[in-house]
Amino acid sequence: MIGWFSTGRDKAARDLLEYIVKKEIDISFVFCNRERGESEESDRFKRLVESYGFDLVCFSSRKFLPDLRKKDKKEWRTLYDTEILDLIPHVKLNILAGYMLILSPLACDTLDMINLHPALPDGPRGTWQDVIWELIRKNARETGAMMHLVTKELDRGPVVTYCKFPIDFYELRKDFENLLKTRSFDDIKQEGHPLFHKLREEELKREFPLIEYTIKAFKNKEIEIRNKKIYSHEKIVKGYDISDKIERELGEG
Repeated sequence: MIGWFSTGRDKAARDLLEYIVKKEIDISFVFCNRERGESEESDRFKRLVESYGFDLVCFSSRKFLPDLRKKDKKEWRTLYDTEILDLIPHVKLNILAGYMLILSPLACDTLDMINLHPALPDGPRGTWQDVIWELIRKNARETGAMMHLVTKELDRGPVVTYCKFPIDFYELRKDFENLLKTRSFDDIKQEGHPLFHKLREEELKREFPLIEYTIKAFKNKEIEIRNKKIYSHEKIVKGYDISDKIERELGEG
């Protein structure tokens, strides 16, 4: 059984949960840092959680000590996570999938958590939007997604699994480059561009099988967390590249 952490801020959060449920992965509880009425999107997510009969734990990060959050985010995170640790069941593995808060060292040390991050192990940090725009800005040639252990270092914990794919959308790239001849990068970013949406589409459809494979690898004890390190068959590992598995699955779908 696993714990599932999500802010539930968009359709992707619901789609991912639906995918995991269809794959018959057991979820002990779902934690959401928004309460009812704070966001229509997160309310939809919570209704979906309840339709599956999962235990739903909600604790508003917006309402919790807002003045302290403005003054001292580090202390605020510790206090907020202290409350969470008292509210949730403690299970062997927790998944962060679209959870939009940075966790405190207390939570990182107390819980074994793996996070979905929409970039390769050495790729950009931040939200998926930040990642994609940084890839475009750097004219990157490949990207992907990874599952990594949550540590005090943001988006840089030990890698469990990852997948990659080439950014070879020639026509979209060419169009973007042509726009840069007359407009600034920030102007294009503000307006949006099909290259951005294509990268998100390709990355997102690989997230689902990546999470599924990773959770099942833990369930089958192919992968274990010991003392905040990733082990497989009694050896420390630095992450499995499962790109071929995922591409085969996408090709068969």
